[in-house]
Parts: sequence; structure tokens; C-alpha cells
Amino acid sequence: ESFPAGGEFSGLVVIYEQCVRAFWHDERYKDDLRYLKVWLEYAGNCSDAEVIFRFLESNQIGEGHAVFYIRYASLMESKNKLKKADEIFNLGIARKAKPVEKLETTYRAFLGRSTRKKEHEDDTASDDQPVRKFGSDLNRGETRGQHAENSHLLAKPRVKLQRIDVNTPISIYKENPLPSQGLERARSKDRVWNTLGTQADRNKENNMMPARWTSHKIPPKVAARPAVLPARVNSIEVFVDEECAEEPAPSQVPKSPKPSVLKLRQATSKNLKK
Repeated sequence: ESFPAGGEFSGLVVIYEQCVRAFWHDERYKDDLRYLKVWLEYAGNCSDAEVIFRFLESNQIGEGHAVFYIRYASLMESKNKLKKADEIFNLGIARKAKPVEKLETTYRAFLGRSTRKKEHEDDTASDDQPVRKFGSDLNRGETRGQHAENSHLLAKPRVKLQRIDVNTPISIYKENPLPSQGLERARSKDRVWNTLGTQADRNKENNMMPARWTSHKIPPKVAARPAVLPARVNSIEVFVDEECAEEPAPSQVPKSPKPSVLKLRQATSKNLKK
């Protein structure tokens, strides 16, 4: 009850890994629905779920249940790999995975979504073509270019979309196996994918290990400052008006004599009167 709800740090991935790794080589649990559901929960909590589904396909785990093909195909559809998703659905129907009715219903819904997506892409491509005004003439070069483009489009094989009827059973196309294909299948069986690394091992190149910030010190950058010479102080020129410069300088007034000289003159004048 007190266990975290989910996420990367909840620890659920570690528990799922311990469970699936304990029984992945036991033949009794390869077709067990309970064991398959643990694998699906593990894939839903991992970022590389496609690797897990390929491992299950290689080891034939859960290949008799429809939920395996439904989840695998929905993952491919979310990655816009519609061709791979269609192959997975056809493989599950050919193997008559149980319940096959649920698998066929999901496959019909997938065909409807892919058909609508194809029609939307065709409409978008037709809207992007330039519209020619009425009465405008085409040059010979433009006419040749359009003929070449139309011939190129006509040469491409167009895939006809079939109408989906819910009541009609789905026909599965089966190819006759060639001898070379039988050899390739035999070789693939010899090269079984026996082990699957943990999520930490698979994603260790994408995750950096935490380190202490104080373990590495960055030396401060000392920039060399250029020596700046003091600028010379120029003497300030006093502005002189032209009219003032032309006027003559005033006559100098004689300075009054010093007081000591006046006292000496007064003393001499008194002596002369006596």
C-alpha cells in the first residue's frame, strides 16, 4: 500500500526484471498468460519496449495469446511503423492466437485508422499542388515538365484500399516457403536470443553517472590588462572676443606709495618748518 505509484524511481522496473529473469528459460511459463502480463507491464515501464517485444518474439514467449500481438502492433503504430504493425497482426491471426475474435476486431480497427490516415495524406498532397488561373497559357517547358511528372506518377504502383466489412472474415495471404527460407529459419533458431540485459545496462550510455561538483575546480581566467598611458592634459585656451581684443588697454594708475615712505616725508616737512 505504501509502495510508490510508478515512475522511474518507484522500483517497479527492478521487481519486474527479477520476476521475468527468474522464469524466462522455463518451458512451463512460456505460454502462461500471467507470465506474459508481467512482461507486458515491464515493457510498458521501459523506454525501449521494442527491444523487449523482439526478445519475446525470438524466445516464443506468449505467442499463443492475442494480447501479445495487440500490444506489439499498437507500439509499432505509435511509432508510425504501419507495415510492421500489419505484419504482426497477420502473424497473430495466422497462429490463431486466443482469443482470435478480439485480435481480428482490433485488426479491423487498425485498418480503418490506417485507411483514414492514408486518405488524409492524399488530400494534403493534393492541396499542396499549385492552382493555375483560368485562361493562362503554359509554356512548352512547363508542358513538358507536367507530362514528365504525370508519367512518373502513373508509373508508381497505387495500392488499392479495400472496404472493410465487419461480418466478412479476414483472408490471410500465405506464401509458399522456399528452400532458402527454410534454411534461414533453421539458422535463426540456432541463434536464439538467450539473455536480455537490465534496463540500467541497456541505457547506461544515455545516462550520466552523478559526480560531486567540488571534485573538479575550474581555474579562474586571468586576463592580461594592457598598460594604459596617462593622457596629456592640454592647457585650456581662454576665449577672447574680437571686439575686446581690438580695444586699447586702459592706462595704468600709479600706485600709492607705501605708508613708511609717507611717514618719512611728513617728518622732513615738519623739520623744515621749524
